[in-house]
Amino acid sequence: MKIYKYLQNTIQEKGAAYLILLDPDKLSEEKLIPFVKHCENSGVDGFLIGGSLMVNNNMDSFIEMVKTSSSLPAIIFPGSVNQVSSFADAILFLSVVSGRNAEHLIGKHVLAAPIIKKTGIEPISTGYILVESGSTTTAVYMSGSLPIPRNKPEIAASTALAAEYLGMKLIYLEAGSGADNPVPNEMVKAVSQLVSIPVIVGGGLRNPNTAREKVENGASIIVTGNFFENEDNWDMIKEFASAIHIKQGLLV
Repeated sequence: MKIYKYLQNTIQEKGAAYLILLDPDKLSEEKLIPFVKHCENSGVDGFLIGGSLMVNNNMDSFIEMVKTSSSLPAIIFPGSVNQVSSFADAILFLSVVSGRNAEHLIGKHVLAAPIIKKTGIEPISTGYILVESGSTTTAVYMSGSLPIPRNKPEIAASTALAAEYLGMKLIYLEAGSGADNPVPNEMVKAVSQLVSIPVIVGGGLRNPNTAREKVENGASIIVTGNFFENEDNWDMIKEFASAIHIKQGLLV
């Protein structure tokens, strides 16, 4: 089954999908296997894999370990053209539509496209929207683009609609790794009501109730990342999954 179709089916069945971001630079190989298995047993629906810098340059071996330790899909969340691997199931083909930096709208994509074609993994075109979160995040700094002001949901909604009209399959509202504040509920709602494609929300989500609020306001996919780099927080993964899977909660 294609990964995009898998995500659509999961959203339909559970109300929303839950993905966890794995950064090869921040998660050691010793912790990776037990963490991945714990995620699968706790109700996670898949993994995003990538980082802003990839200092260790061990993308292939990292993804291979994820795939051998879990039956969940491994989707590349690329921080650069170099983050492409044939071991993955799919890749988010990201365009930073909130910015005006041509390199991140189309430039890098021209370089990446033949590489992705050669690997045979599934590209999922994604409109990536950076949202002001209270501090300068790595995503904002590395992309060289301004985020959308958090009090301007209409700008985010119009940007998302333009991305959908350009043919993109997903919208990603990104507050950024370790964000002070998550994407506002008002913005999630405005975007979700205007577009007809799934909306991903990530960044700054540190408790299950906040994650559920995003789903209740229209988010179809929730992503958590560096919060679970702290092993003390692993026991909360199941709570996140239960909060995000709102349809399953109604059946209990």
